[in-house]
Amino acid sequence: MDAWVLWLIAAGILLVFEMMTLTFYLLWLSLGAAVAAIVALVVPDAYILQVVAGCVVAIVLTIFTKPLSRKFRSSSKGFEDAGTELIGRQGVVVEPIEEGQFGIVKIGGDTWSATSARSLKKDELVRVLKRSSTILEVERWEDFT
Repeated sequence: MDAWVLWLIAAGILLVFEMMTLTFYLLWLSLGAAVAAIVALVVPDAYILQVVAGCVVAIVLTIFTKPLSRKFRSSSKGFEDAGTELIGRQGVVVEPIEEGQFGIVKIGGDTWSATSARSLKKDELVRVLKRSSTILEVERWEDFT
């Protein structure tokens, strides 16, 4: 089998792995392997030149696109957790909350497990102080206002 075919297969495999990881590093290696395939097609017996060309392309792309990818990551807010918008919102106690125990609080149309430093009765208004995983920490609404 010709060397250019092997380089092309390597480029394809790296591209498939890049699609699964979305890191961009494997993309640059894939493009380096594609360049090595082109060099192997033009100069079939220069194996060292194929490897060097592929490595140079991969390294140059990695170095020069790192600031660009960092800029894209910092400029986009990305995924924001829906639970962070709950902090400060008002809710109502559905199941009473005892000190050290969990209860249920309804905020908007969603119900959440909640805890509080004070006992809270059913139908009391509460404000969300913070969220940790799926449990909210709340306080009586009157304590807030």
